[in-house]
Amino acid sequence: MQRFIGREKELKRLEEIKGSYKSEFIAVYGRRRVGKTMLVKQAFKNEFVFHVTAIANVTKQQQLLNFAAALRKYDPAAAQKPVPVNWFFAFQQLIEYLEQSSAEKKVIFLDELPWFDNQKSDFIQSLEHFWNSWADARQDIILVVCGSAASWMINSLINNRGGLHNRVTERIQVEPFNLKETEELLRLKNPSIDHYQVLQLYMVMGGIPFYLEAVRGDQSAIQNIDRICFSKDGLLRTEFENLYRALFRNSDLHVTAVRAIASKSKGLTRSEILEQTRLPDSGATTKVLDELEKSGFIRRYSPFKRQKRESLYQLVDFYSLFYLKFMENSDPIDENTWINMIDNPAQRAWSGYAFEQVCLYHIRQIKTALGISGILTQTSGWRSKQKKDGAQIDLVIDRRDHVINLCEMKFSIAPFTITKAYAGQLMHKVEVFREETKTNKALHLIMITTMGLARNNWSDTLVRNDLTMDVLFKD
Repeated sequence: MQRFIGREKELKRLEEIKGSYKSEFIAVYGRRRVGKTMLVKQAFKNEFVFHVTAIANVTKQQQLLNFAAALRKYDPAAAQKPVPVNWFFAFQQLIEYLEQSSAEKKVIFLDELPWFDNQKSDFIQSLEHFWNSWADARQDIILVVCGSAASWMINSLINNRGGLHNRVTERIQVEPFNLKETEELLRLKNPSIDHYQVLQLYMVMGGIPFYLEAVRGDQSAIQNIDRICFSKDGLLRTEFENLYRALFRNSDLHVTAVRAIASKSKGLTRSEILEQTRLPDSGATTKVLDELEKSGFIRRYSPFKRQKRESLYQLVDFYSLFYLKFMENSDPIDENTWINMIDNPAQRAWSGYAFEQVCLYHIRQIKTALGISGILTQTSGWRSKQKKDGAQIDLVIDRRDHVINLCEMKFSIAPFTITKAYAGQLMHKVEVFREETKTNKALHLIMITTMGLARNNWSDTLVRNDLTMDVLFKD
């Protein structure tokens, strides 16, 4: 049996729920391909009294037929019953079967739940009736529902304002792997893989287990990226179109927004997005951005000491960024696309930005390495309001102990050298930051690099802490 990686906290909580004295309604959600179904199957050892997976983009009648077929696998008597004409009767058939079950705990697993909820469907109302009128009154039901459309799971289920309001007893958001978990998975394929190789793969695929499973241990990171992303039959060659279509209705709007946000590494304001996309200044666009944020594709952040209306939207999905930057217009006939791009300007610019995003995803590890994990902090980015001679800082850690860490991230294949010119840029950033923010806190410059800093007068004089990529691989 293949070793199961990570998810210790989630598995522990699900194990505790098995011993609950009452019925439980568990909502599991997260980005597509992140491993939600595998988590649920691992936690319950595939011991379900009923399990059905919805089908994408089919009619209500086809979903009901799918539900009925799944029920017949568990309940032979269901074969004598007609296919339900609506979801109310579908759940009534499920109740009849469950009332005959002798299982001490009856675990029901409804996977890809949002797909059941077709337009003009009575699914959510019937699920509500099933739980409120029958399951909730018992002590032996564990209903697990799972979905990749995180916005639907949050808005239609967890934050439901109707009969399912506050009915979900446990919510579990499944996050992408961090670098440590990614390394653990990849070492099952190549025990000697080093941090730099893991980092390269992570910057392209993120911590998405399904993508990482395609990595071959006998190939370098660059060879794997060429095969998985650029070859004609590569796993991720056409994933972009499928990814958004499977998650969002009217996904063209979401892709339009993502393309615009990807055009500027530091992100766009809402007004800038509207200007670039010609999307309407309405609630419909707000919903698109909200769904992308809740599904983990973009993040919204307020620059240091700025108002909420000045928030920036930034693309943080590693695969989407890589696809739009390099894959979309690549030629599948060229089997060495990525190898041939090594060290060109576009690749260097992308590497720098992707490494920044990796660091931002591992802020907890950075704080631990700085010895400030126990100090209350606020994290943000910052960019100067000056049009000329302005500056920006990738990561600002504002500490309760009257210190602000200004973090600079640099990706390189060798120890990074602070030249006289770059030292001037760093001093300028610190000076402009202090002047514009009017802070009287101590400013500590932190460098986070792949291979560390080359020691010289500038590094010794300017840098308070020098962290390498290795700290990002810690617990």
